[in-house]
Parts: sequence; C-alpha cells; structure tokens
Amino acid sequence: MFTLLISLIIIFSALLVVLILVQNPKGGGISGEFSSSGATQMFGVQKTGDIVEQLTWGFSIAILVLVLVTNFTLSETKEASTSVNVEKAATKTVPVAPAPVAPKQ
Repeated sequence: MFTLLISLIIIFSALLVVLILVQNPKGGGISGEFSSSGATQMFGVQKTGDIVEQLTWGFSIAILVLVLVTNFTLSETKEASTSVNVEKAATKTVPVAPAPVAPKQ
C-alpha cells in the first residue's frame, strides 16, 4: 500500500510539472500589478479557469491528500517494523564516569 501511494505521488508530481510548463504565462508579474495600467486589471474581471489550470489544482490537491494518507499509513507500519541499529542502540550501555573526588585542604 505504501509503495503504491509513493508511486502515485511521483507520477502526479511529474504530471504537475508538465502541466505547469504547458500553462501560458499570465504576464505582468508583481511589477505589472502596480503600474498605471495594472490598477484596472487588479480589480477587473479575470479570465475563467481553463482545463489546464483546473488540472493543475486537481493534481496539487491530489498530491496533498496522498501525502497525508501516506503519513497515516506510515505511522501504522512504523510500530511493526524494527531496525537492527535501533535494537543495538537500546541494548548498548554507556559507561558511567567516576564521581570527581574533592581535593583535600
């Protein structure tokens, strides 16, 4: 299950990158918004979302949901899995240093 979720996240991420590269740039950027002609566009009617923009939002939301689901499946499998290194660290004892002796006066 975990491997399937990770595979879906990787596939959706690659598709999201392709969709972002395919989108037409909206132009202007932040400097275009504050120029004299940008003031009319800032509060004007915006273009309705096309299919590429809707797919971009859909893939990004799907990645978010899959990451959250993966986190819950990981916490369930975390208790069952054990590591050799964790077991060795748990059994290893640390030597205690002797207490310092106060100098005689």
